[in-house]
Amino acid sequence: MSAAKDTLDSAVEQLSDEFLSKFPLKSAQLLGTLPPDEAAELLQQQAQHIIYRLWKYLPPGAAEHIFMQFPVDYQAQFIASLDSHIAVGLLNKQSQEALQVLLAKLKEQHSTIADELSELLVFPENTAARMMNKKVQAFYSDTTLREVLAQLKRLDGKVPDVIYVLNEQQDLVGETTLNVLVGSSSSKTLMQVATPIRVTLNVMDHKDQVVEAFEGHKVRAIPVLDAQQQLVGQIRFFDAYQSTKEDLASDMQTMVGASKDEKALSSSWFAVKKRLPWLQINLLTAFAAAAVVGAFEGLIAQVTALAILLPVAAGQSGNAGAQALAVTMRGLTLREISTRHWYQVMLKEMMVGLLNGIAIAVTCGIGVYLWSQSLGLALVIALAMISSLVIAGSSGAIVPIALKKFGLDPAQSSSIVLTTITDIAGFMSFLGIALLLSDMLPKG
Repeated sequence: MSAAKDTLDSAVEQLSDEFLSKFPLKSAQLLGTLPPDEAAELLQQQAQHIIYRLWKYLPPGAAEHIFMQFPVDYQAQFIASLDSHIAVGLLNKQSQEALQVLLAKLKEQHSTIADELSELLVFPENTAARMMNKKVQAFYSDTTLREVLAQLKRLDGKVPDVIYVLNEQQDLVGETTLNVLVGSSSSKTLMQVATPIRVTLNVMDHKDQVVEAFEGHKVRAIPVLDAQQQLVGQIRFFDAYQSTKEDLASDMQTMVGASKDEKALSSSWFAVKKRLPWLQINLLTAFAAAAVVGAFEGLIAQVTALAILLPVAAGQSGNAGAQALAVTMRGLTLREISTRHWYQVMLKEMMVGLLNGIAIAVTCGIGVYLWSQSLGLALVIALAMISSLVIAGSSGAIVPIALKKFGLDPAQSSSIVLTTITDIAGFMSFLGIALLLSDMLPKG
């Protein structure tokens, strides 16, 4: 029996209906380890409500590849069962030709849903409309709780936690929760138990505004209104949180020159096309750093020990810069900081660089002295560590903030710019100080 067959049989054994239903997160993790075609085959044998529960836990890349392995009829059926924001996310990853075929098939089976999703696809990416779920429950304010609960019991699938309240003009005037409905007298009206709406979003609001709204208001869901201020959907906290996680993962990839669209299972050719241009740019910056070293060619020829220590100087500044960049990028992505915080962030990273530089300088200086028996060489490397770590730390903070300020994607360009700065700063600090203290250095 083949290894692939053994893997599939083992997965089938673990992913029983009961296991899938009770442990959706673990099931999604196991499915993510299977080839997409085998995972798709396995899922098609399960009930729709089970697949729906675990689907949101699948990594975006795995979910897209598995979905593409479904037959078109099953894709349309499956899309119809999903929350609108998840469905739009999957549709948005399809080629234009595949999208038209899928929407046509969906229109045959679920015409209303097909029209709704087509409308959502018109909205720009990264807007609240693309993130919202259109499946909301709203009732008129004079509806009794008995009537509301009776209608909710007739719903297929999960009953929503938040119930919205509308006036006669269908304006949103309040909200309540399922717990309140169940715990209150059934003869009361919705308006009697509703609480005022604390925050709303517009369909065109950017997802940055969505995240900020959740940060400023501790709510489980935020209603989304259209241009006429009518309720059209809601965004749950979990979905906003997932979006932030995906942004952070994408930023991590683009920081090192990989496309945010590239997944672990993407083709080799796709990966090469996305990565090669940035590698070529990085090569140019490497030549710039090499030119700095070339400017001190005469000094290096006289003091050959400098050539041995060059990687130490550049490596430490590169690591320090990468640390500062990672923290700053995380702060920007999670909206902990904005461009107006540039001075505080830079000052903090300069202080971190100074303190780390002093500590590293002591360690490195002692090590170099024991190796070379040269006080001058130890002093040069120690001073270079301090200066290069201060420059690297402040650069790691200021580069992404400056790029964002000028409207550029800090995740896309920060790493390349920072690498250039830290390499040049590391070499320049080390060799420049060595030139100033050349009389103290051992020749040969």
